Amino acid sequence: MPRFSIIVPSHGVTGRLSQALDSVLAQSFGDLELIPVCDAPDDGGPPCSSTAGNPGQAAEVAAGYAGRDCRVNPVTSPPSAGLGGARNAGLRAATGAYVLFLDGDDLLLPGALAALDARLTETAGVDVLYTEHERTPWWEGEPGNPAAPLLAKAPKGAFAPGDAPELTGVQLPAWSAVYRRTFLTEHELTFPDSHFTDLGWGGLTTVAAGRLAVLRRPVVRHRLRRQGSRLNLPGPHQHALLDQVELVLTRAAERGLSAARTRALFEQLCAHMLRTASRPERLASGHRAFFRRAGRLYRRHRPAGYTPPPGSLGVQHRLLAAGAYTAFRALRGTNQAAAGTLERLPRPRMLRTRLRYARDLRRPLDPHLAVYCAYWGRGYACNPAAIHAKARELAPHIRSVFLVEAGQEHTMPADVEYAVIGTRRAWEVLARAKYLVNNANFAEGVVKRPGSVHVQTQHGTPLKTMGVDQSTYPVVAARSGSFTKLLGRVDRWDFNLSSNRHSTQMWERAFPGSYEHLEYGYPRNDVYCTATADDVARVRRELGVPEGKTAVLYAPTHRDHHTGFEPGLDLEAFCAAAGDDMVVLLRAHYFYDQGLPAGSGRADRGSPVSRVSRVIDVSSHRSSEDVCLAADALVTDYSSIMFDYANLDRPIVVYADDWEVYRETRGVYFDLMAEPPGPVARTPEELAAVFRDGAHTGPGSTALRASFRERFCQFDDGRAAERVVRRVLLGEPAEAIEPVVPLAERVPAPAAATLVRS
Repeated sequence: MPRFSIIVPSHGVTGRLSQALDSVLAQSFGDLELIPVCDAPDDGGPPCSSTAGNPGQAAEVAAGYAGRDCRVNPVTSPPSAGLGGARNAGLRAATGAYVLFLDGDDLLLPGALAALDARLTETAGVDVLYTEHERTPWWEGEPGNPAAPLLAKAPKGAFAPGDAPELTGVQLPAWSAVYRRTFLTEHELTFPDSHFTDLGWGGLTTVAAGRLAVLRRPVVRHRLRRQGSRLNLPGPHQHALLDQVELVLTRAAERGLSAARTRALFEQLCAHMLRTASRPERLASGHRAFFRRAGRLYRRHRPAGYTPPPGSLGVQHRLLAAGAYTAFRALRGTNQAAAGTLERLPRPRMLRTRLRYARDLRRPLDPHLAVYCAYWGRGYACNPAAIHAKARELAPHIRSVFLVEAGQEHTMPADVEYAVIGTRRAWEVLARAKYLVNNANFAEGVVKRPGSVHVQTQHGTPLKTMGVDQSTYPVVAARSGSFTKLLGRVDRWDFNLSSNRHSTQMWERAFPGSYEHLEYGYPRNDVYCTATADDVARVRRELGVPEGKTAVLYAPTHRDHHTGFEPGLDLEAFCAAAGDDMVVLLRAHYFYDQGLPAGSGRADRGSPVSRVSRVIDVSSHRSSEDVCLAADALVTDYSSIMFDYANLDRPIVVYADDWEVYRETRGVYFDLMAEPPGPVARTPEELAAVFRDGAHTGPGSTALRASFRERFCQFDDGRAAERVVRRVLLGEPAEAIEPVVPLAERVPAPAAATLVRS
């Protein structure tokens, strides 16, 4: 029997679940069983994989841990059972002497289990061991330890509950305590159904416990969610608070607690009722009914001879006991509080060019207008362009306008309507459009109007850290601007696209918000499954790739610790060393697509291939997808282009001459050196040898690429744009969207080298 059973519900926190599980398995004290609780269908079947909330992802994460560590025992619970049901499912599977609960986005602090074991040995046989915990602001600020003042008053050793009546589980969350499992089973203690289950659980365990102890050190780091607690949101679930209060007070009356314990428990539960009663915005309707029921509970369970506390709090007690709802509202100033919560339309900062926009915000939304933008207006590209093209085919009734920055108008196709960013026309369509699609973010002043639909398409699979995960890397954070403003933009998103499960989890971490994940693939990658041999040949001619030559695409990523583009490789020397039949397509990161510095090894822009160079600069070519189609192989360092290119099932070689520096300065989500898509070269000589010796097409390279494709090409089957249009623009329900074609059944566009050999 393990010493500890640690139960970790995972609903809605898949993106950080691995961090929670790692914090448990990395403990110096290892006598434990870890029980992740994952979502499963309400019919009891296997874990589901619906895109709405992605419940199947947690099961995949947990299964991966179980395959690596025999101490991990995943179980399932239907989402309809809620948090209490998930914890109860974990309790049923637990076999340890003591039980701990950990939220799926929290952390067990280093050394926690060793400290718990030592304290439980000192206080042998206690039913409940209360512990301190850290409450960490989700973004910035010092962590707090709210339990410390409460626990500081407790006796030093094990004690009876009557020796410290003020200490009850009502004041602490379930994950701020350790419970003897046989105590729970003997008293048939389970988490109550519905909301506010911690309150009910804490009260029930308090009433039943016969021996307690405390540990005066934090055990859990609770990470506050950006959206705040779901229990603070308005809605009818607020009435469930009274169900938990009634449950606990009824059980306490049945057990005949001492007067001191009864008074403490009663006052603490009354504080919860008064807190909600004084916040009418939490109850869209039924506020008076809530107050009256709370008053009935107060009168029914008020201890004999009870005297309300002094001051304003005592007045609130008396008004609650009397059911004086109108007087209570007047006392708390709730009329003003309610008025302050009325929905207000945010207004952009008024510049002259936006005055028209402010007026247009008061006009009705145009249900047949969609606005697109890519790379902050760099042109017609990426996922927005692919969705735009498919929308003209499947939803011709919707007028589509693409936004482009001044000076880039010439990049727009002749048949695409566009507006220049910053002009009156651009602000007008932004104000009126029902649909707004972007692969980055719209400007700070763009308002998310009620009824509008914002689609964030992203523009790559994250290897490097993104969003708020960048905050711990000083070089990146200094260049990223305000993370607070970033998250204000995230709040506008209704949908967020993902091309693989890894991305879904990382987006959830990097961009915390209330949007819905669409695991539909990247529309820009559709072409990798739909392009023909003729398309490949045409693109190669447009780029100037000589007939019969092997074209290697070299696409290095941006480095935050560099001030400009640095190729990192002498491409002419590489061509000479790798073989006579090779040319290189050089594509710099889009941050540098306005021109490269002298000496970069590029050909002159006026001629795709000069008389002496075997390097073709394709950095300014509009479509990275075209460039990938033209290439027979890819060489990159840490660019996300590798994930897109993998859809073509062509050789990929990683040139990682500064991996350690990049990893430390930028931060990464996984070790590319341990899970590469092909051979890894650390020096120019190694890179040339990979091509010269044919290792890039060998069985080892093929095996690495197959594993990489299985993980990162999950949803890119050639129909991503169609799925987005049908789900978002045509409003088709999620269950009506065609499922993704399995990887084994897809046929990638043929490589030119394959055509030549055939």
